[in-house]
Amino acid sequence: MGNQTGVLDFLLLGLSDQPEQQQFLFRLFLGMYFIGTLGNLLTILAICFDSHLYTPMYFFLANLSFLDLCFTSTTVPKMLINYLLGSNAISYVECLTQMYFYIVFGTSDSILLSAMAYDRYLAVCRPLHYGTVMTSRLCALLVTVPWVSAHLIAMIHSIFIDHLSFCRNNKIPHFFCDVNTLMKLSCSDIHINEMLVLFLGGPVVLIPFICIVASYTSIISAVWKVPSAHGKWKAFSTCGSHLSVVTLFYGTVIGVYFNPTSTHTTQKDMIGTVMYTVVTPTLNPFIYSLRNNDLKGALGKLLGLKHFSKRRL
Repeated sequence: MGNQTGVLDFLLLGLSDQPEQQQFLFRLFLGMYFIGTLGNLLTILAICFDSHLYTPMYFFLANLSFLDLCFTSTTVPKMLINYLLGSNAISYVECLTQMYFYIVFGTSDSILLSAMAYDRYLAVCRPLHYGTVMTSRLCALLVTVPWVSAHLIAMIHSIFIDHLSFCRNNKIPHFFCDVNTLMKLSCSDIHINEMLVLFLGGPVVLIPFICIVASYTSIISAVWKVPSAHGKWKAFSTCGSHLSVVTLFYGTVIGVYFNPTSTHTTQKDMIGTVMYTVVTPTLNPFIYSLRNNDLKGALGKLLGLKHFSKRRL
């Protein structure tokens, strides 16, 4: 570690400093974390144990569920432990480690969502070429690229944050260690760090978002040309779950990071962050399973529930 200041720990101020509210938040986030973890684990297991789901779409979905599981596990357990113990301390090393993996899983999530949009574009707009284009090799590449890119970006941010000095305030007005909050605490020159956030963070959100918009523009155009209403619904229903997840994720991320600074408040930013780091990963398995009969059938078989294991033909 290259920290120049001798700072041993930070204080995570969390979402509230009121004991009654902290008890409520502990129960709320414990419940959400349990439900989200169970939902994502069941989704992964259902896909792994049902050979009917060995397709690119479910391969990406299993990876998304794994990322969501890791994403929430990076921040929520530490917050729950602090609420339980009545402490808000996090060591310097823990803080940088948390920041590193938060960047890794958040970045991977963003890029993987664009890969899933490309998969849906091929399935709807190029169905005859889908099998030859979306090969297992391409699927592996589309999953590997987010992981490698995310680790490189996280490593660069961690190295430059580690060289900052924290000589005055060690109170983080957040429930986890974020790059932006750590920069604001530093008494060093952070211009390079701010440029890194702009040049590394901006493309990670904007490029996948543009790719998703382009993919769904083509999908909507193709679906609109389908003559029957039933055909339109059937074609678009394969994309509805993914579109819902994308809207939840990018809607809150853009609201937190790409709004004018004058509109930002600590409370608004934390609520937005909770939405895309906790709420969205918790809802994702339910969004996909409720709208997908094949996945519901696989979950039914996994849990031994005959009612849900009946697929619609």
